[in-house]
Amino acid sequence: MSVKEMQSALQAGEAFLIVSQANRFYFTDFEASDGYLVISKEKAVLLTDGRYIEAARKKAKNCDEVMLLKKADEELPALMKSLGINKIYTEAENLTVADFSKLSKMFDSEVSPRKTDEAVANLRRHKKEYEKERIIAAQRIAEKAFEHILTFIRPGVSEKDIRLELEFFMLKNGADGLSFETIAISGANTSMPHGVPTDKKIECGEFVTMDYGALLGGYHSDMTRTVAVGSVTDKMAEVYNTVLAAQQACFDVLLPGLPCKDADKAARDVIEKAGYGSYFTHSTGHGVGVDIHEAPSLSTRSEAVLEAGDIVTDEPGIYIPGEFGVRIEDMAFITETGYENLTKCEKSLIIL
Repeated sequence: MSVKEMQSALQAGEAFLIVSQANRFYFTDFEASDGYLVISKEKAVLLTDGRYIEAARKKAKNCDEVMLLKKADEELPALMKSLGINKIYTEAENLTVADFSKLSKMFDSEVSPRKTDEAVANLRRHKKEYEKERIIAAQRIAEKAFEHILTFIRPGVSEKDIRLELEFFMLKNGADGLSFETIAISGANTSMPHGVPTDKKIECGEFVTMDYGALLGGYHSDMTRTVAVGSVTDKMAEVYNTVLAAQQACFDVLLPGLPCKDADKAARDVIEKAGYGSYFTHSTGHGVGVDIHEAPSLSTRSEAVLEAGDIVTDEPGIYIPGEFGVRIEDMAFITETGYENLTKCEKSLIIL
């Protein structure tokens, strides 16, 4: 289990102090808005307040003890002292300067904002079978929502209507929540990669882009589909098929050991060759899991290398200001020999 892997990285007298909600959930499979997880060489202790203590004692996993948290500045130092801790590693990326300063003053032990983030990120990027299953289950809900929304989109329906219909359908059909704020945009608005749904009505001859996902069991799904309404111009079809070819080019190179920037390059090269390079304005993909964006990143600046167990998105796009944009996004699980596409949803150009 992940806690034992963290413990193997510690020496006697050392401990990890996990503060962020996402990381506490990752290790304990228990969702709470507040609390701490202390991992020493010999013991893992979850501390949470009165709102969650009963549920935590029933449901939290991988903990040797669950403690009621009343006064963190008293109970955390006492726990560290009882465990014989003289060096504490805590998170850096998920703490403000003020929070870290508060923690540093709380303990007599040395507090270091190093080692923890890297150790946790390395664990979280390698998805265990149960994590993969949750992501797939979330994705299947999103796919059902896509099938449904194809019957809903028509001229006169607004972008906000589409967003609400997608979200309601996912929540009604088993999602615990939404992966992120749903993007549902149309026409010239599709040239904005992260456009916000408006009251604009759908018209014939337009693209509609939907980027959304379901949250299930603490894990996210992520997908994007662009569909057309009524008809497309030759340019619209060309751009769509270029993006689709770029996505496939990225898929074609995915395997363990591949530098992530090379995966990005495979997609980017297709778009540049077609003459649209300046209109591909973001990275090709990112990791997905407990957070919607996590390691690794498929980008031009990434120094990471793909490893078996990674789940990454493959989502190239072309965005022509004032005209339209296209993005197509699937999730890929990196296997020992290549990849498995976790997204089972139509990608050829759909004209409604």
